[in-house]
Amino acid sequence: MTIHNSIFPRIHLHPILYIFILISFVTGTFVELFIILFIVFFHELGHYTMARIFKWRIRNITLWVFGGVMNVEEHANKPLNEEFFVTIAGPMQHLIIFIFLIPLSYSQILPEQVIQLVYYYNSIILLFNLLPIWPLDGGKLLFFSLSSFHPFRKAYYFIIGFSMVITLTLIIYQLFIFSFTLSSFFIMIFLLMENRTEWKHRYYVFIRFLLHRYEGKGAIKGVVPLSVKNNASLMDVFSLFRRDKKHPIYVHFSEHNRAVIDESECLHLYFNDGKYNRTIGELVNKSD
Repeated sequence: MTIHNSIFPRIHLHPILYIFILISFVTGTFVELFIILFIVFFHELGHYTMARIFKWRIRNITLWVFGGVMNVEEHANKPLNEEFFVTIAGPMQHLIIFIFLIPLSYSQILPEQVIQLVYYYNSIILLFNLLPIWPLDGGKLLFFSLSSFHPFRKAYYFIIGFSMVITLTLIIYQLFIFSFTLSSFFIMIFLLMENRTEWKHRYYVFIRFLLHRYEGKGAIKGVVPLSVKNNASLMDVFSLFRRDKKHPIYVHFSEHNRAVIDESECLHLYFNDGKYNRTIGELVNKSD
């Protein structure tokens, strides 16, 4: 995949966006759609600018209604504080829009109706993106919070499963309790399908996380020892790995007998030597 290094991002439109463009022409709401797309682009520009400051490798930005995705080459191998700032930079753009709306509301540059539409959609898109649903900003912020205290796999599996439950709940509420709107229904279905796809690929995401650690690409901000039993598999051990942490692994054979092995050695045995089905105790004995 070619990495985009220009000052300006490469923009892609998600296929679902073409459906909304068609709907806007049919229903006469093209002005509203243009306002939404401008706000979404400005939102993603915040992510893009902050990612450029941290020198992330950026592929492109994909826009869809009420949100977008900045596609990068960084797969959970950047420090959590960088990912936090890149994520929060999007919602902060909405505050800039609110600030600009104040003098515009007292001028004659834009019609009052347009000002009200911008204010309304800016508020809706901000609140929508802060929902705790992956891959929205709120879902990412929740994932980062969980990753600070829990292993990567546990946090990632939880946020995807939690997102599917919340999205499905909102769809049911919209069908039977809230007033039904086709656009919000499509958006929720889209989010549900996105998380379903993420869930199907969860194992490969975890392996990619491990592979980047094996290649030395993961950020290290501290050391957290792990204690495991000698009959634990390598994958059991890997499931305890946390982001931004280095793990010396203490293997317990009995109450007074233990050995220690570094995580990099475990990753080497898994990816380089193919010790997929061995227990950590067997590997410690062999490495000794």
